[in-house]
Amino acid sequence: MSSSNAPDIVSHNVYFDGKVQSLGIATEKGRATVGVMKKGTYVFNTSSPEVMEVITGTMSTKLSGGEWLHHKKGDSFEVAGNSSFEVVCETEVAYICYYH
Repeated sequence: MSSSNAPDIVSHNVYFDGKVQSLGIATEKGRATVGVMKKGTYVFNTSSPEVMEVITGTMSTKLSGGEWLHHKKGDSFEVAGNSSFEVVCETEVAYICYYH
């Protein structure tokens, strides 16, 4: 993973050999990342609570101890802090993730 955290600089995050990438931004809702995920299966770990909104594409997620849920354009879901979740992208997905 690579990133830049200097003030007023957009951070660029790269995961899973470039198959998942995001740009860090400040929004009216606070700190966020806007990103893309190629088709595939991924496991993410969180340090703080997150709300993910699907901008385009379709994906399924499984939160720790939960069941698989399907998400499409316009859907959002919450992820607890200090947890992990699984993602299966059936298509390429664009998303925005808000951190709380």
